[in-house]
Amino acid sequence: MKRGVSRLKKILFLIHDLGQGGAEKVLVNLVNNMDHTKFDITVMTLFDHGENRQFLGDKIHYKTWCKKMIPGNSHIMKLLSPQQLHKLIIKDHYDIEVSYLEGPCARIISGCTDESVKLVSWIHIEQHTTKRAIASFRNQKEAVKCYKRFHKIVGVSKTVEMDFRKILNIDASYQVLYNTNESKKIHRLSEESITIDIDQENIVNIVGVGKLLKSKGFDRILRITKQLIAENYSVHTYILGEGPEKETLQNYIKANGLGKNVTFLGYQINPYKYISRCDLFVCASYAEGFSTAATEALILGIPVCTVEVSGMKEMLGENNEYGIVVANEDIELYKAIKDLVKNPEKILYYKQQAEFRGNYFSTEGTVKKVEEMIENL
Repeated sequence: MKRGVSRLKKILFLIHDLGQGGAEKVLVNLVNNMDHTKFDITVMTLFDHGENRQFLGDKIHYKTWCKKMIPGNSHIMKLLSPQQLHKLIIKDHYDIEVSYLEGPCARIISGCTDESVKLVSWIHIEQHTTKRAIASFRNQKEAVKCYKRFHKIVGVSKTVEMDFRKILNIDASYQVLYNTNESKKIHRLSEESITIDIDQENIVNIVGVGKLLKSKGFDRILRITKQLIAENYSVHTYILGEGPEKETLQNYIKANGLGKNVTFLGYQINPYKYISRCDLFVCASYAEGFSTAATEALILGIPVCTVEVSGMKEMLGENNEYGIVVANEDIELYKAIKDLVKNPEKILYYKQQAEFRGNYFSTEGTVKKVEEMIENL
């Protein structure tokens, strides 16, 4: 090594896979935008699966443990100790090892026996119950022992951090770091043309984005759409995403005659060109971490109306300064959306607020805070 040239810090980010979830997307955004003159970054997946792998930059090393998903893998992993798993899966030496999702990844990284390596656990979603928090561990005692080995526990929102502290009661070094979004890229991609006509006058276009899971509450959005149509409001709902609930949701649309009022756009490499042309982003999730999709809507200046899940009041204000947050109940979400549809001036107001708030989640700001955390370990 030349005199005066410092060695790059070698960092490993371990994640289950790089599927279409929010955490996976955020990880890709983060590592692509970190300072590669300071950090030598490897992203490793347990399973070589997922749409987001294609977006990893050329400077990121990519590794995987298994080419195919193993059914019941978390149960199989419990047969081995964290130390045995780490030795089996992590073959190279790193200065810092990051578990980028709670669960199996945290158990594996905690098995590092090299005292010189700094360990970080990233918590993305409220666990709510002890049972859920320890699901990937043999028992609560093992979970606590594993998490105590981390030099830093990162929560993606204050509520995620507080929830984790309360459930496992672990005395550790905690920090809140908001998700990284590629704001400039989002704006650039939003300007691409589309082949469908969303910009119709006198129709409020509602959009929901995410993997089609029960936990995401897309069934709620469809029920609210049905009710608004029945009350003669001009709305059209667009859903961006794929997942196991798609057939159930499509059957509901067919059974209730909503074919002209709801459009499934599927998984889109560029969802922003659709989101930017809508009037209102709706989050109906039963649980979230710090919603990537909602943050991206703000960056695009699209008003957000959401039920209260983790991080939303941090994002939109305690008193609805930057968007609408209501109790996590169908009726409350329906009333909030109806109020916005009835009062287009409120949509215009929250559009201005969204544009202002979106600047807070710039790529540069969120990445810098992560880099500072890493350098201070």
